[in-house]
Amino acid sequence: MKLNTNYCNLSESYLFSTIAHKVSEYQAAHPDQKILRLGIGDVTLPLAPAVIAAMHEAVDEMSEKETFRGYGPEQGYDFLRGSIQGYYARRGISLDLSEIFVSDGAKSDCGNILDIFAQDNVVLVPDPVYPVYVDTNVMAGRKILYMNATAENGFLPMPDESVHADIIYLCSPNNPTGAAYTAAQLQAWVDYAHKNNAVILYDAAYESFAAEGAARSIYEAEGAKDCAIELCSFSKTAGFTGTRCGYTVVPQALVFDGMSCNKFWLRRQTTKFNGVSYIVQRGAAAVFTEEGEKQIRANIDFYRNNAKIVSDTLDRLGIFYTGGKNSPYIWLQCPNHMKSWDFFDLLLNEVQVVGTPGSGFGRNGEGFFRLTAFGSEETTREACARIEKLLGAGK
Repeated sequence: MKLNTNYCNLSESYLFSTIAHKVSEYQAAHPDQKILRLGIGDVTLPLAPAVIAAMHEAVDEMSEKETFRGYGPEQGYDFLRGSIQGYYARRGISLDLSEIFVSDGAKSDCGNILDIFAQDNVVLVPDPVYPVYVDTNVMAGRKILYMNATAENGFLPMPDESVHADIIYLCSPNNPTGAAYTAAQLQAWVDYAHKNNAVILYDAAYESFAAEGAARSIYEAEGAKDCAIELCSFSKTAGFTGTRCGYTVVPQALVFDGMSCNKFWLRRQTTKFNGVSYIVQRGAAAVFTEEGEKQIRANIDFYRNNAKIVSDTLDRLGIFYTGGKNSPYIWLQCPNHMKSWDFFDLLLNEVQVVGTPGSGFGRNGEGFFRLTAFGSEETTREACARIEKLLGAGK
């Protein structure tokens, strides 16, 4: 018996596990200190009333013999897939029901989708980047190339025609930088994918925060259905981080060497995945009702206001940052040329505020830091006041 030695090529600890360990150690040593967390991107607002009502109704259905549901379809119930289909249609994007696959979240699908691709494909990811994109390909032993996302290009790298890749990861609005592509910029990536016979894995988990001309789907670009898979989630859109539901769009037109990615993904899911619970799917379908969308928009506006509180603080301090407008993340340059983990330690030890070191997202993340808008308004205001007092003292 042999283990998969590719795991030996991973960093010893997942970024957010390291943060949790450091915070736990500090809290144990300082039990009376109030720690304010603007780090891990978990939501804090409860599920929308329309969602809760739908889930309660589904629970009641499960208590009666006539309406009880057992195993459901692995690709999701048609009532939810139809709701997702309608959500795209309202944005001018036509999808066939067979192209929509319901899952337990975008993170799962980001890793699982790799099952349908050969191991010798070359992978292209931005740097900095969400760790899952890199780690899951390291686990599979694939060759990974990096494209630089820097302040100079607005943290939105564009295609380099001298580089060939088979699998391209794009995330927009981006985690961690908060930067967002326009439809025209995505068109350049679609054109590149066509030239390279490549597939784009497009993470749209934060599309509901997109504004100010930012694209919300890769399918806003012409020809994207021939080369792109879109992964999305109810986690940040509707607060399903503890409920777990997402979806992936695999177009019927996505064919390589005469073989259908849609059929491959359907075969993979029916073999390895038993579907999302009926109760959760009923709640997810309520997200796209008229009342559900109204309530969820109010929640997103709440987080947008938190982002503005953080952004306004950084503006007063004269600190460079991106994000906060099309994204719940604010990506800031550490003051005084500090290293990312040094700034983490400074905030934790001096003002008991927790953020995310940029270096945990890649080499180009060194010297940057991520704050999130997913806390309460009270926590956000207090954390920003502490940061401003600390960093503004020397101005």
